[in-house]
Amino acid sequence: MANILETASQSGDFTVLLKAIKATELEDTLNSEGSFTVLAPTDDAFAKLPQAERDALFDNLPKLKRIVLYHAVMGNVQSDDLAEINEAPTVEGSVLAIKRGEGKIHINDALVTQMDILADNGVIHKIDTVLMPAILEHEYD
Repeated sequence: MANILETASQSGDFTVLLKAIKATELEDTLNSEGSFTVLAPTDDAFAKLPQAERDALFDNLPKLKRIVLYHAVMGNVQSDDLAEINEAPTVEGSVLAIKRGEGKIHINDALVTQMDILADNGVIHKIDTVLMPAILEHEYD
């Protein structure tokens, strides 16, 4: 089985996220043996952001790094776990809200569109929206 980054790369749905991971030098972290859960926004999720906002993220690497880390949770949190918990602390330091209803799971405002993409060092859950930590709203303006 491949690690998280290899699995994400093989999917073909996460090219912008992988570019952000590389730009923020988080490859070694996500290639490590530690167990991670990555809430991975698809390329379509990034496309929902205005082009100017996407460009600005890659021009502000400290902010981009916090956003990438906001999409990672320590440990292997699979769908069974998501069905039981109401929040999850991120590697970035903030907490994500987990909501269930009508047979769907939402992480903050993002819909989980595919769960349990397993990797050697954790699991990926595909989401349809880029998550933004509330603290970043004004911090890097």
